[in-house]
Amino acid sequence: MERGDALPRDLAGRRVVVSAGGTREALDPVRYLGNRSSGRQGYALARVAAQRGAHVTLVAAHTADLGEPAAVDVVRVGSALELRDAMRAATKGADAVVMAAAVADFRPTALAEHKIKKDGGDPPPLQLALNPDILVELVAGREPGQVVVGFAAETGDESGDPLHHGRAKLARKGCDLLVVNAVGDGRAFEVPDNSGWLLGADGSEQVLEPGSKALLASRVWDAVAARLG
Repeated sequence: MERGDALPRDLAGRRVVVSAGGTREALDPVRYLGNRSSGRQGYALARVAAQRGAHVTLVAAHTADLGEPAAVDVVRVGSALELRDAMRAATKGADAVVMAAAVADFRPTALAEHKIKKDGGDPPPLQLALNPDILVELVAGREPGQVVVGFAAETGDESGDPLHHGRAKLARKGCDLLVVNAVGDGRAFEVPDNSGWLLGADGSEQVLEPGSKALLASRVWDAVAARLG
């Protein structure tokens, strides 16, 4: 693929939905809570799916300047709640759903009407509310035969093994496939390359060797196409 090889057309006639980028949770008119996601992996997933023949809807939160993917319908969102609504609408009738967006776990309970000013003292404590788990909701509401893929960014635990949390998250989320990325130290976020593991609900585990995010996207779609039959 990276050498210009033709991609298979094994997603022709399929409709897929991909989310990408990081949500931003507004604190005041100029500040927000967010994360370091650039959206590159989600955009790569959308582009590769379109090249393999799928009709693709990309629900894009905040991303780097990545350009519009060819032959992809793009829906723009900002916050986690906006992403949730867009995904609920887009996934109706879809054959496959890939939740690659980095959704903020929390949002401020209130939006300040004006910019919060410094007054020489410490600011008041920030009150946070838990955002919905969009992946869990998509799994719970999925249609028969729909393949759902999640992503997990992990830093490991005391043992240094990101798979420990990844396996637990796969069981908790209930999706068909979970991509586990080890993050930190210049890995996964804001870089053109990616690596990790692809875990299946059937107990399968595949190492995703380091390479471009387009290459990782192809490995994900290989697994999805196999499950779609």
